Amino acid sequence: MPFTYSRTVHFSDTDAAGVVFFANYLAICHEAYEESLSAGGIDLKTFFSDHGVVVPIAKSEAEFLRPLACGDKLSVGVRGTALSENSFEVRYEITRLGASAKCAARVRTEHVCIDSSTRARRALPGPLAAWVRGA
Repeated sequence: MPFTYSRTVHFSDTDAAGVVFFANYLAICHEAYEESLSAGGIDLKTFFSDHGVVVPIAKSEAEFLRPLACGDKLSVGVRGTALSENSFEVRYEITRLGASAKCAARVRTEHVCIDSSTRARRALPGPLAAWVRGA
């Protein structure tokens, strides 16, 4: 089941042209990812602490379809999918809400689970694997 995150575009998200700066799309998606993990029962303080396992983003891509401006109301859909026992992808769809509700961007990130000391791949921890299956 996909997760939906609601957000308003802030002035600090925008560039000199008055639209969301391209890198801030990833920041908005990461906010949605964190909220989705939390809603899935994952304790963020523990998840983002080094307990022998880290889950960095190994790849990202984005497709920008429409500009977003300060004050725009957004809906960010979040869906995780397993790629292997130690990696997964998260797909995001950012939609500008309102009378002209349209998809503004699609973003995809790939995450890999590794041992924080050796950097060797490890299986996703149980709670994260459950989140991926349910996201």
